[in-house]
Amino acid sequence: MVNEDPNLEERNGTPEQESALWADPSISAHPSVSAHPSVSTHPSVSIHPSVSAYPSSSAQHTTSAHPSTLAQPSGLSQPSIPCPEDLSVIKVSKRRWAVVLLFSCYSMCNAFQWIQYSSINNIFMNFYGVSAFAIDWLSMCYMLTYIPLLLPVAWLLEKFGLRTIALTGSALNCLGAWVKLGSLKPHLFPVTVLGQVICSVAQVFILGMPSRIASVWFGANEVSTACSIAVFGNQLGIAIGFLVPPVLVPNIKDPDELAYHISIMFYIIGGVATLLFILVLIVFKEKPKHPPSRAQSLSYALASTDASYLSSIIRLFKNLNFVLLVITYGLNTGAFYALSTLLNRMVILHYPGEEVNAGRIGLTIVISGMFGAMISGIWLDKSKAYKQTTLVVYIMTVVGMVVYTLTLSLKHLWVVFITAGTMGFFMTGYLPLGFEFAVELTYPESEGMSSGLLNVSAQVFGIIFTISQGQIIDNYGTMPGNIFLCVFLTLGAALTAFIKADLRRQKANKETPENKLQDEEEEESNISKAPTTVSEEHL
Repeated sequence: MVNEDPNLEERNGTPEQESALWADPSISAHPSVSAHPSVSTHPSVSIHPSVSAYPSSSAQHTTSAHPSTLAQPSGLSQPSIPCPEDLSVIKVSKRRWAVVLLFSCYSMCNAFQWIQYSSINNIFMNFYGVSAFAIDWLSMCYMLTYIPLLLPVAWLLEKFGLRTIALTGSALNCLGAWVKLGSLKPHLFPVTVLGQVICSVAQVFILGMPSRIASVWFGANEVSTACSIAVFGNQLGIAIGFLVPPVLVPNIKDPDELAYHISIMFYIIGGVATLLFILVLIVFKEKPKHPPSRAQSLSYALASTDASYLSSIIRLFKNLNFVLLVITYGLNTGAFYALSTLLNRMVILHYPGEEVNAGRIGLTIVISGMFGAMISGIWLDKSKAYKQTTLVVYIMTVVGMVVYTLTLSLKHLWVVFITAGTMGFFMTGYLPLGFEFAVELTYPESEGMSSGLLNVSAQVFGIIFTISQGQIIDNYGTMPGNIFLCVFLTLGAALTAFIKADLRRQKANKETPENKLQDEEEEESNISKAPTTVSEEHL
């Protein structure tokens, strides 16, 4: 113990002596010391709970390494919040890969159900006897449902945690898949609408989770890769949704035979959704025993169950960089939603009877985008160059969209495959970049809230772009419709250039106990000009 050192008086006035004396509870309890103004005003000494709670550590510097110490804002004396986990241990869980892969799978199942109607738009139009716009709304209902339900679901995520949200999302996805089996007659279009609406509600419990799962389960050098894997599942579902329906449901005239082929598709997706719900019930856990990174440890220590939900939203909208990202992400992803919904219609206009190849073009867009997402995630984990990577990918998205627009009507399908794949590599590869960049800009705010606001922007722009581009295609053709998207993507790239790379989570991960102690000592010397040494009389 420091107060047993016989040479203590000889070192009077040194910084080592001051920090040791401050950390010793036996000294801080002495009346003459607590009355000293320079000591009593220092928050980390007089009332910080980590000091009084660990008296045996008074002679060591490990007291300052406790998460509750690091979590306290400088100059504030807030009590740490007890957690069942040992926050001083930073360790990743082996279960983390099972969790993110399982989430990716049921996200894939939900995304398949989003696009399964639009990928064979003309076939469902003939089967149900409805307009193309009515089939488009089976896709757009996903976007429309998300907007009013975001805030309630984000609140549920904060209130009940990851496991409850995962169970709810997978259960609704399963229910919606089985409801659609009751719509296998041409006059039962309202039933298929009901099933699709249930699946769209499930999507609200899915879209905002990738960055939250990455932060809660993965270490600082894995979060971007994990987020990419989580988003990867959603993109894979869209890819399968482009590929499988044209194969399972051929363009035939007989309603009974057509209903049989549709039922096969519905039964397969219902069985898969049921299996995934059971696996979520068994495998998915709330969070690991130990925090996987220093940033997550600090997040646990700062967490407050009675924090104002509205104040969190207000803080996010006061963050100009985040607001710009919300707009740019919405423009990019909304354009992707519109392209996915209207792709079958655009390809059939130029290449009649090519429903299967239309689906394959959509598959090419999404598969290349998944590779783009994975490469971007790995690159971010190694470089941490969020702003530069996001800007480059956005600019290349604009270039890819322009080239695709110019080549769609050339009457060469192989050219369309190449240009669409190049565009998809960047356009859908941008999705996980936006999620991770948002978490960096808004830390320590909830990942679910930041991701949710990004997705709301995407849904709003998705609805606007789908309706507008659909009307332009019907009245003026595919090229003006695609030029319409090119203009807004160019605007998004320009706005991205104004986002500042304020990487708050990276700063938290780099923060060390020694740096924190040094900052506190410098701040205390700036606040008070009174002598900070403890004199022999005080001893």
